[in-house]
Amino acid sequence: MAAAAAAISLPHSLTPPLHATRRRPAPPACAHSERGVSFDPGSAFYRSDSAAGRDLAVLAATLHRRHGRLDPSAPFLCLDAMCGCGVRALRYLAQAGADFVWANDASEALRPVIVANLSRFERGSLPAEAGRRRWVVSHNDATRLLAERYLRREYFDVIDVDSFGGDSAYVRAALLALRIGGLLYLTSTDWRSARGYGSRSSLSSYGAYICPMPYPNEVGLRMVIGGAAREAALLGFHITPVFSYFAYHGPIYRVMIQLCNGKDDVSSNYGFICHCKSCGQSQTFGFDELGQISCGCTDRTDVDSIAVVGPLWTGPLHDASFLNEMLSLANEWGWAYTSENGVTLEKLLSTMIEESDPRLPPGYIRLDEISRRAKVNSPPLGTLINSLRKEGFSACRSHIGTNVIKTNCPIASCIDVARVIRNLR
Repeated sequence: MAAAAAAISLPHSLTPPLHATRRRPAPPACAHSERGVSFDPGSAFYRSDSAAGRDLAVLAATLHRRHGRLDPSAPFLCLDAMCGCGVRALRYLAQAGADFVWANDASEALRPVIVANLSRFERGSLPAEAGRRRWVVSHNDATRLLAERYLRREYFDVIDVDSFGGDSAYVRAALLALRIGGLLYLTSTDWRSARGYGSRSSLSSYGAYICPMPYPNEVGLRMVIGGAAREAALLGFHITPVFSYFAYHGPIYRVMIQLCNGKDDVSSNYGFICHCKSCGQSQTFGFDELGQISCGCTDRTDVDSIAVVGPLWTGPLHDASFLNEMLSLANEWGWAYTSENGVTLEKLLSTMIEESDPRLPPGYIRLDEISRRAKVNSPPLGTLINSLRKEGFSACRSHIGTNVIKTNCPIASCIDVARVIRNLR
């Protein structure tokens, strides 16, 4: 399988799903624009709030094309499995420098919109190399399309699965159609499972039992990554997260993972998270510690005070070095300090880079939780972070929540520091 995944795919070898029409569609009206790329969403479901997620995808794909591939001379191929109006496929072509993009959506009614949007880019660019096409539009079930690409030995450098609800049904097929070292961008809007309201769904979809936790949106990201890690291990591969992004509109959980050859010690970053309601402390446990899950705040384990979720991803949510390159590229392109729908990439990426500290455990602590237990007014977030760092702990903000802190400092020590801060003011 590893040898097959290393095979080179050429754009001209891709069989078109439908016969090409002789008449090129008329260019659509420029109803919307993202980072200078104009398109018309037509009747497709489109959220301008999701532009930041597409920005991150384009930045990551561009860096991967430049110096992240095993064979830099091979054509750079992208597949958008659920493309909607085609804006992401269009941006992969126009901004990430893709040599070829396959745009697929199950709804054939969207074909005129997708083709017209991609045709706008094609007409405004240099002619494609003779015998090769720059893009193809199809209308298949995503799993079937991905499986067919794998069976035809047509592998892609970037696969984007922007699903509504959970995306777990497509993960295995997407991993099979991905080149070794390639990037898979997964999306989930299954907030009920992430927040512990659909434990049966999370078990069947991601192989993880989820119950309500104080940091459900981070649990949602870890649930998606953990599901992908499990599927990769079944296929003889392993994955590493490039970045994980939570957006409140939706809400939406997005993770960009990289497919790596060979099995890894999955258990090192795949386990369980325990939260004690009595003291507020969270811990991680491996499979070999399942019979020992408890909290040190009491002499005996109170089953009513212990919440356990998993198995899911317990390692870092991001790759700090890759994020630094993404921030550098965003600065190079003039994207870093311009706000798109209220999101500034410089602030977002800088926060993610801080979150990448491997010393930070899963989860975060809310300031109001600290102040309630300390019986003081909430200390300023920046002051608390600086105070914890002076004490030798790792501490930072979280892009996932406001007025929360990620730290490896025990909550009891956080309470002491909060009291000291308030006494000094």
